[in-house]
Amino acid sequence: MDNSTTITSSSHKNGNPRLQSSTSPIFSALEETSDSGDLRQILEILKRRSILIAGISVAVNSAVAYSTLTEEPIYQGNFQILVESVNDDNSLGKVNLLDSNIAKPSLDYESQIQVLKSPKLLQDVIKQLQKSYPEITYNSLIKGLTIRRFGATKVIEVSYKSNDTKKIKVVLNTISRFYLNYSLDKRQTKLRQGVQFTNKQLPEIQNRVTQLQKEMQIFRQRYNFIDLENQSQGISQQIQSLTQQRQAVNQQLAAAKANYLSLQGEDEQLAILNNAPLYQQLITQQRQLDTQISGELARFQPDHPIIQTLKEKRDNLLPIIEREANRALTIKVAEATILFQRIEAESQQLTEAEQQLQRKLEQLPVLSRQYTEIQRNLQLANESLNRFLANREQLQIEIAQTELPWELIQAPTQPESPISPNTPHSLLLGLVASSLLGIGAALILEKIDNTYQTVERIKENIKLPLLATLPFDKNISYHPSHNLTNSVNEQEIRSEDTPEGIGRFSNMFSSNSPEKTYYGQGAFWESLQVLYGNIQLLNSDRPIRSLIVSSAMSGDGKSTVAFHLAQIATSMGKRVLLVDADLRCSQIHKLSGLNNLYGLSNLISANIDVEEVIQQMPRFKDLSVITAGPIPPDPARLLSSDKMKQLMNYFHQNFDLVIYDVPPMLGLVDVRLLAPYTDGLMLVMRIGKTDKSALTQVQDNLRIAPINLLGLVINGNKAKLSGYDYYYSDYNQRVTTA
Repeated sequence: MDNSTTITSSSHKNGNPRLQSSTSPIFSALEETSDSGDLRQILEILKRRSILIAGISVAVNSAVAYSTLTEEPIYQGNFQILVESVNDDNSLGKVNLLDSNIAKPSLDYESQIQVLKSPKLLQDVIKQLQKSYPEITYNSLIKGLTIRRFGATKVIEVSYKSNDTKKIKVVLNTISRFYLNYSLDKRQTKLRQGVQFTNKQLPEIQNRVTQLQKEMQIFRQRYNFIDLENQSQGISQQIQSLTQQRQAVNQQLAAAKANYLSLQGEDEQLAILNNAPLYQQLITQQRQLDTQISGELARFQPDHPIIQTLKEKRDNLLPIIEREANRALTIKVAEATILFQRIEAESQQLTEAEQQLQRKLEQLPVLSRQYTEIQRNLQLANESLNRFLANREQLQIEIAQTELPWELIQAPTQPESPISPNTPHSLLLGLVASSLLGIGAALILEKIDNTYQTVERIKENIKLPLLATLPFDKNISYHPSHNLTNSVNEQEIRSEDTPEGIGRFSNMFSSNSPEKTYYGQGAFWESLQVLYGNIQLLNSDRPIRSLIVSSAMSGDGKSTVAFHLAQIATSMGKRVLLVDADLRCSQIHKLSGLNNLYGLSNLISANIDVEEVIQQMPRFKDLSVITAGPIPPDPARLLSSDKMKQLMNYFHQNFDLVIYDVPPMLGLVDVRLLAPYTDGLMLVMRIGKTDKSALTQVQDNLRIAPINLLGLVINGNKAKLSGYDYYYSDYNQRVTTA
């Protein structure tokens, strides 16, 4: 068994031992996966809903059979016409005038059929038919008339249905003649329309040709556009020449720029000054004055007038030297700047000329495309003009022809056998339709059903440890205890919390032989034994001494499971106390056949002894029961009282196993009041009954409550195990023989 929790013992209030999960009090459970629509699940649904499917199939088949057998016989006759579209002729197609190689449009059969069935077209047919059958109107005629295209051919089939075979023959003959005449009139009309269309289009096409010829002439004159290849070659040569000149000028420009930049260096400036005559003369004068000053200083003091005069001359000469140096450098820089600007301007002129030629070269393909377009349009216009002239002549020839464009390839027939009712076909169709309808109803019902229908789906979608699966057995009925057998005469007791089959179990201990009290009782008995064994295996160190049995909602069978689990534990040698803690809708006294005058509610609210309310089950000396007693006005207040905690502690110390039957969890607080003082909660759900949303709400409640969840018990499993049934039928036969 898959058990996702490890249970250990610990102490709780009032000294009662309890079991807790080593992980969290509640693990992620009841998580539903997405519904899978595989074939296996669909087959399971159809099997469960087989009665519904069979009922719908029988009802629909009966209705179809009755309708088929009482239906009036209907006959049908027909004729076939080979049609040729009026627009499909070479002389009539307006599109054909554009290109003879284009595929000619075929007849729009749907539109043509609607025209043939229109009241305006059939009014002459109706007038002629009313001479023989005055009751015929358009509505009555069109009701039995069917016009369709015969497959993918150019054949139209016209059929008429009626219960009078002679009438069918008359109607079809009249319509066939009318349709042939209609085709001839339609052809003549289309031919005349073709001539009118051609005459209307010719002037426009002629003007188009003239306009295109003028456009070509103007284009040639404007762009001197004669030989594209020669013009392109000449421009390319000019561009190549300009490119070479621009490269040479760019080299000169680079040299001029380098010369200009070099003038900014000290060495180059010194070289310029060395080559300036006036500057060198001034430098020579400065040097002479320096020589004189040096010679006079040897003779005179520095403040002597002669020395002062020489220094004054030298000082006056220095600004003149500086101005002359600046003038010489400025002249050189100006010359280099002028040269650089002149070469740069020449380079720009060459670049612009090259770009103009390049744009002209790039424009040539555009002009070529324009010229080609004009030529193509002119050619198409000339071809259209020639075709229109030829088609106008052909139209005028064909107007004189009187050959019928439509051909009657199958004459109208007078039917001999009816087309309906087709009894085998109708019955077969009814069978298929009824089966599909039944299957659809079953699938829809399954879709809106918010419950689980199979154990497999529960295992897939509800992530809880599974303690046991209890089977559905309609042969199991409730039998009161041994000492009440004669008084109640094996009466079946039904209640809100005891679902059909699973909610009507016997004590399963009706045999007088102690050795046979729990052997050969069937699948339900064995499932209870598995449940009890799994509960004991939850913790091998300390067995479970007390547990709560509850469910998500009422009707899941939790009281029945608690009652029979207590019997199983008793048969295993345990001293068991079954406490009906459902003070809202008690069921244990009904299942056990005990009186409910005094019970748990009296024990909590009144000062009476426990032994006064404990009752013994007949034939089970170790099975004690405390019924719920009278329903109190506030059950939650009693269950949350200190007296209830003391009682639970007392029960735990004096019995091997205490089972509490507690109201459903959805919307009630009773489970959360009692569960913390027990070893855990066993949650019961019923296949086909427990609501999925109720399970989700219970999961949310368990997340915030300190409750140890032992696991899930699936109730009401209708799946059958053939091997198991065979084993126990053979076992029972051997026991009976013995």
